[in-house]
Amino acid sequence: MIQTHEGVRGMKGRDFLSMTDLNSAELTQLLETATELKAQTKSGQPHHRLAGKTLALVFEKPSLRTRLSFDVGMFQLGGRAFYLSPQEVGLGKREAVRDVARVIGSMTDAIVARVNRHSDVEELAQFSPVPIINGLSDLEHPCQVLADLLTIKERFGQLAGLKMAYIGDGNNMAHSLILGAALSKLNITIIAPPDYRPSEKIVAQAREIAAGHSTIEVLSDPVLGVRGADIIYTDVWASMGQEEEAEERRVIFAAYQVNDNLLEYMRPDALVLHCLPAHRGDEITEAVLESKQSSVFQQAENRLHAQKALLVHLLS
Repeated sequence: MIQTHEGVRGMKGRDFLSMTDLNSAELTQLLETATELKAQTKSGQPHHRLAGKTLALVFEKPSLRTRLSFDVGMFQLGGRAFYLSPQEVGLGKREAVRDVARVIGSMTDAIVARVNRHSDVEELAQFSPVPIINGLSDLEHPCQVLADLLTIKERFGQLAGLKMAYIGDGNNMAHSLILGAALSKLNITIIAPPDYRPSEKIVAQAREIAAGHSTIEVLSDPVLGVRGADIIYTDVWASMGQEEEAEERRVIFAAYQVNDNLLEYMRPDALVLHCLPAHRGDEITEAVLESKQSSVFQQAENRLHAQKALLVHLLS
């Protein structure tokens, strides 16, 4: 259950746990804000829209982009972020999730939670008096998708009508991409081995959102899936917590590598994306990652601008 807090305008409640906490109009508005904030950052124009605000970062998993984007973002917006390590919090172990939510929520203006279990971020939202942002869970990674959509829009000038091919594990990243594509009227094809497809429930939910506007497909054939695509997106084959499966997955996913041969079936100006960290030689080759078609590092930078836009929409 998503907790709704009073006094907020422009978004559904005060929490951002899933892409579905936005509607299409809100997503468009958020991306426009991100574009504006990025321009102000590049021109050196101060934009202290959250002066005096505080943000707690409660992380159970390591992070580079998520932590840095929110930390630097709050600084540039005139606020301040406070990182709380797993050892300090012990979410659900040292201290009950609901107690953590109420304590941290009594001292800060919002909480970013990067957790192992999606149920924990939902419980934080249920008991926190301040907004909860899902910085990654086993079900979704919505903050990453905000940056992804911003990157695609910068490249093509639009989202609606484009075709994205996501190839690899039907994981939390795939789930948020499916929902984000549906909200932005972007056609998406998920290409994954039969036993590694995304949640049928999320696919059905995305198709309901996309009805009449765009298509959501799930295939196992890489060539068929990427044919004519404008964007190809991939992620690691073994995520954090799946290290013991890495060798087995390397065999299963071998035919799902993003390489020069696969790109031949796509549009000539196709955009290459990866949420990072990348395992060069596994899910993507060095040549493709460093190619002119790759906007992977622009995509990484856009985490900052997208997360700033999210904070502004939630807290200003």
